[in-house]
Amino acid sequence: MKNEMTNTKIPFIDTHVHFYDMQHPTLYYGDWQPDRDHPNPMLGSQTRILGERNYLASDFIEESSPEGVVKAVHVQAAIGTPDPVEETEWLQGAYEDTGMPNAIIGFVNLKHPSAEKEINRHLEHPNFRGIRDFSAAQDKDYLANPEYIKGFALQEKYELVPSVSVQWQDMPRLRSLAQNRPNLPIVIDHAGFPDQRTPEYYKSWRNGMLEASKADNIICKISGLGMGDQTWTVESIKPYVETCIEVFGPSRCIFATNWPIDSLWSSYAEVISAYRTIVSEYTKSEVEAMFKNNAEKLYKI
Repeated sequence: MKNEMTNTKIPFIDTHVHFYDMQHPTLYYGDWQPDRDHPNPMLGSQTRILGERNYLASDFIEESSPEGVVKAVHVQAAIGTPDPVEETEWLQGAYEDTGMPNAIIGFVNLKHPSAEKEINRHLEHPNFRGIRDFSAAQDKDYLANPEYIKGFALQEKYELVPSVSVQWQDMPRLRSLAQNRPNLPIVIDHAGFPDQRTPEYYKSWRNGMLEASKADNIICKISGLGMGDQTWTVESIKPYVETCIEVFGPSRCIFATNWPIDSLWSSYAEVISAYRTIVSEYTKSEVEAMFKNNAEKLYKI
């Protein structure tokens, strides 16, 4: 049934944002550093544009509030920082000053023997809610790595929410990992990073998402679609958004903007407007779940 309510009135929780202070004395922002020697493997050197300014919680609030955004989940931005807990501490201070971010997904090297100790240090900050371990992805078989699996299991012990960066090729391993931890909700970042726009690729990507959806505890984060479609339109991203919802169902989808990375190709208002347009055929309760309620329950915010 079509959502007759103008869904601009439905509040939105942005579940994937990045804040950064390029002048911070100890935090280092990987691909955004202007002196970075090696460009981002997916986006190239354009990510250095982000490092030409700071993007703070106050900047995000100013940009997102007019679009109905009421809460935000911050995902690790200080890639390469020697002590990742310092980012969590900085973000907790931002929340205390501004009211955002409401949840923090930080970095822990889950293969390292000190992983549990690092988790406990993060947990000294009340808004810490989960882990994204980018270091693991350097090993293409990391989802089957015994050391990674051991560290990954700690997130269930501490009731944390993993954010996993995977593409369609990785979905069978992710499904297996999830089915071995049925009580642990696991979030696929950026709709599985669909980085090509051909019929052949779409078919492979869709089959991968179908595979992942077989594990009831996997949640799909619809976000960052501009990274694989930098001249995107509503019509070009619509099949990907609709497939995620079709495959996982409204109860297992959350939405995000990947801001400010996706600001390289669009405005914040354009992204939110596109989402609202695409979901206009869903019921009010379904849109409320995908835009807000699922995230509140998942991240306890």
